[in-house]
Amino acid sequence: MNDIPLDILFGILIFLLLLSAFFSGSETALMTLNRYRLQHLVKQKHRGAIKANRLLKRPDRLIGLILLGNNFVNILASSLATVIAIRIGGEQAIAAAAAILTLAVLLFSEVTPKTLAAIKPEVLAFPAAWIYTPLLKLFYPIVWIVNLIANLLLRIVGVKVSKDNTDSINKDELKSIVSDADAIMPARYQKMLLGILDMETASVEDIMTPRNEIVGIDLEEPMEAIIEKLETSRHTRLPVYKKSIDRVIGFLHLRKILALSKKENFDKQAITDNLIKPFFIPENTPLHKQIQCFKTERLRIGLVVDEYGDVQGLVTLDDLLQEIIGELILEDAEVTEKNDGSYVVDGSVTVRELNRITQWDLPTEGPKTLNGLIIEYMEIIPEVGTSVRLHGYPLEILERDGNAIKKVKFHPPEA
Repeated sequence: MNDIPLDILFGILIFLLLLSAFFSGSETALMTLNRYRLQHLVKQKHRGAIKANRLLKRPDRLIGLILLGNNFVNILASSLATVIAIRIGGEQAIAAAAAILTLAVLLFSEVTPKTLAAIKPEVLAFPAAWIYTPLLKLFYPIVWIVNLIANLLLRIVGVKVSKDNTDSINKDELKSIVSDADAIMPARYQKMLLGILDMETASVEDIMTPRNEIVGIDLEEPMEAIIEKLETSRHTRLPVYKKSIDRVIGFLHLRKILALSKKENFDKQAITDNLIKPFFIPENTPLHKQIQCFKTERLRIGLVVDEYGDVQGLVTLDDLLQEIIGELILEDAEVTEKNDGSYVVDGSVTVRELNRITQWDLPTEGPKTLNGLIIEYMEIIPEVGTSVRLHGYPLEILERDGNAIKKVKFHPPEA
């Protein structure tokens, strides 16, 4: 070693520092690769991505190889720096050489390459994958022994290393990814995707038209009243019943019956003859299953029933689609935002819809409407003018109709 010129030793030392930078940077780059973009590139037959993906299937082996090379290079650089220090200034220069080498390794072999790798991982990860693939085969016996010992130590502390290291995310994590994707997709598409994800946990009970709001035809009413209801109805399909909605006998399609209603012999029998068989839906049916059911049965409307068979509400295909794409028809707004940041809300609005519009977090496990949520929370039917903080959101009762809250004003949180 004493016969080697100092300039060659310095050259070797610089080369070792560059190798250390490569090992440090490539480790960060490979470990910070976006796994979903990586899978996309694999499907696109990107050769560097394919090799990187294969290496990341066994990260323990990859890390073992990188650390083996990095530590060997750093120790060799330290030994070489010691030799250079002794030749230049004797043993007194060893401490100074150690300090200078530490600073050089920190700046040029750790912080700088790792920062670059974290910012642009693909720039370093894919070329490094081409180098690590043959190196892993060459040094496999040493890496295998190192990993065996490391895995045994991990098993002692209760950690089991899985050979199948597939990344998976849960629904909430996926929702967070979609919510943060506003830079690459319009807000309306974000809402659609979030609506689809929410359908997994919601049931028809969450979106149904409540029993007291169902518009239908009572065959016990006079014929004049029935015809007037047919001509003024905003809905294309109406349930037909006798006295009570629990005694429904079918659904009536207005497009078929309105033409018949102009004839002189139009009567209740004509209505009965043109009914569609009623379809009943258990109240706890998940939304995604109900969409599939409507598709299979070729239906667009159904009545929601409880465990006793009593009708609790009505659900249409439009209601289900609205959960995904929002309002199909612009009607009078149930939630109106004011200039001061407050909201005027109909008591009949569902809690899910209110949360979606305002981005709030009111509980959806209990009552399905705002009216029910307020009454459950206060345990009374509040009078007009009553103010309360509902699960952290201050509100005031504006209107009440009998036993139901008709309109509420939510004040801004800072108010």
